[in-house]
Amino acid sequence: MKRKRLINILAIGAVCATCLVGGTLAYLTDAERVTNKFQVGKIDIELTEPTWNETENQEITPTQIIKKDPQITNVGINDAFVYLEVSVPMASVITANNIGIRENNGVARYQELFTFAPNSAWTLLKSEELNRNMVYTYSYNQILKKNAVTTPLFQTVTFANVVEGQIDEQQYDVKVNAFAIQTEHTGDDGSDIPAQAKAAYTKYANQNLGTSGAVEVEKK
Repeated sequence: MKRKRLINILAIGAVCATCLVGGTLAYLTDAERVTNKFQVGKIDIELTEPTWNETENQEITPTQIIKKDPQITNVGINDAFVYLEVSVPMASVITANNIGIRENNGVARYQELFTFAPNSAWTLLKSEELNRNMVYTYSYNQILKKNAVTTPLFQTVTFANVVEGQIDEQQYDVKVNAFAIQTEHTGDDGSDIPAQAKAAYTKYANQNLGTSGAVEVEKK
C-alpha cells in the first residue's frame, strides 16, 4: 500500500514539472560588470659608493687602503632580494708580508691583488675565478623595502703588498655589479631570508643559462 502511494506522488511531481516548463515565466534580471585592474610591479635599484673618490685613487701603492663602500638603494615599487658581485683582479706576483719578508720563498704566486672584509649583513653565495678575476657573489640578509638602503658590503679595499717593479703602471679595476630579484614567488617560503635569497638567485641563474639576460644594473 505504501509503495503504491509513493508512485502516485512521483507521478504528480512529474506532471507539475511539465506544467512549469510549458507555462509563461517573467524573470527579474540585473547585471553588473567588474573590471579588474592590475598594476605590473617594478624592480629598480641604484648602486652607489658614497666614499669612493676616483681622483684620489688614480695611482695607488702597495698596502694602500682605499675607501670603497658599495651599497644598494631600492628605488622601485616592489620589495626585492638584492645582491652584490665583486670582481677582484688576479696576477702572478711576488708579495711581502707585513715586516717586508718575501712570501712563498720569493717565488711569484697567482693571487688576488686586493682584499676586503665583508660586513656580516651580507652572506657569501659563491666565489669563482672568471677571466683572471676572483668573483664573489653576496646576498643581503634582509628583504630590501622600497626606498631602503643596504649596509655597505665593505668599507675599504686593500692593495696587496706587491714587490715593486712587477706590475708598475698597469691598470686594475675592482668591479662591483648590483642585482635585484623580486621577492614574490621566488624564494622558499618558511626559510630564513638568506636561504630565500639563495633560492631566488639559483632559480634566476637556472632560468638564464646560456642567455645574456641579466639583472645587472651598474658597474663601478
